[in-house]
Amino acid sequence: MSHTIHEDLQKKDSKIKKTKILEALEKLESEDLSYSFTDALDNEMVLNMGPQHPATHGVLRLLVSLDGETVVNCVPELGYLHRGYEKLAESSTYHEFIPHTDRLDYLSPMANNVGYALAVEKLIGLEIPERGKYIRVIIAELARIQSHLLAVGALVMDIGAITPFLWAIREREKILDLYDIICGARFTTSYTRIGGVAQDVTDEALSGVKTFIDDFISNLNDIRNIVERNKIFIERCEGIGYLSKEDSIELGVTGPLLRACGIERDLRIAEPYLVYNKLDFRIPVYPDGDCLARYYVRAEELVESVKIIQQCLEKIPKGPHNALQSKKVLPKKERVYTKMEELIHDFMIINFGVNPPKIESYSAIEASKGELGFYFISDGSGHPFRLKIRSPSFSNLQALAPMMKNCMISDTVVIIGSVDPVMGEADK
Repeated sequence: MSHTIHEDLQKKDSKIKKTKILEALEKLESEDLSYSFTDALDNEMVLNMGPQHPATHGVLRLLVSLDGETVVNCVPELGYLHRGYEKLAESSTYHEFIPHTDRLDYLSPMANNVGYALAVEKLIGLEIPERGKYIRVIIAELARIQSHLLAVGALVMDIGAITPFLWAIREREKILDLYDIICGARFTTSYTRIGGVAQDVTDEALSGVKTFIDDFISNLNDIRNIVERNKIFIERCEGIGYLSKEDSIELGVTGPLLRACGIERDLRIAEPYLVYNKLDFRIPVYPDGDCLARYYVRAEELVESVKIIQQCLEKIPKGPHNALQSKKVLPKKERVYTKMEELIHDFMIINFGVNPPKIESYSAIEASKGELGFYFISDGSGHPFRLKIRSPSFSNLQALAPMMKNCMISDTVVIIGSVDPVMGEADK
């Protein structure tokens, strides 16, 4: 309308006094009659994701705040798998605790065994022979391969591709069969001992490792070709779950997550242990900090692990696989059964443990998920006074909050898969 009701009335009789109706009409015309709806939840919805959920990779609960389908905030809640391993160590001898390390990152038990044994050996000042070091490197890199295979396969499966996951599991099964030949167990291995390994690797085992390595690269290329040429996979991962270099350092992120943010830090190079300083390999680094970069880091680390194992097979020397210090290392079983002094020695270590000096010690390795460290406080007895385990999954899970901020709810599954947490070591 080109004119108001008030103007019409004024034209009819300009001398008519304004009535209460006209005053009310004027008031209505001057007021803002628009109405806004206020959501009691401030337009946000809180979603409980887990602790039982097919995409959480374990008993992990995520409190996700949503604005529509956009993630506003994410808070990981841990502790559903807590078993009190650090406290159990206080009533266990150093030897007795070895099987518990299998249950930390249960996808990579061999590497856990190696990391723990190195920490105890540093505590008691024990050096192991060269053959034992090469054996440990071989089994640790096999552990990295089987862990990364599952990480890559699960990530791709979370997006919807089943075939690469099945191919990855096929290769992982071959490694578990090799573990069975090496130490008599596929999963919970408990193979490493303080001072070396439980038993020497046979020629059959080394031949099996070589056969696997020779075929693996070709099979890995098949997996990578079907994944990396898939447009859906690339678009679901590229630019998703971004983590800046500064945030990764501040949150204590390590492993593939850190190297996918452009930071070249790997304890095998930065703080060499065993025989890594005698081997030639590179550290894959990507600057993008997204899910796709984490995939590429793990995929290329598989290739580098193959190179490391090949060099170890060529260079592994003859000789003892265990240290010879009789007071700190368990004797061979055949000697325990035939010699009284060896039986007494075995009895003393099993029941009373090794007795390190009253010191504090920290040692860490580059596990498949990052820095796995063991911090000991010794009171001079045969069991730790205190043990603190630095688990990479625990630290890496802290990065979920900045990764998920402003992403879509459908992207949370991809981000969790790219982090590859294992709740056994996060909760301890």
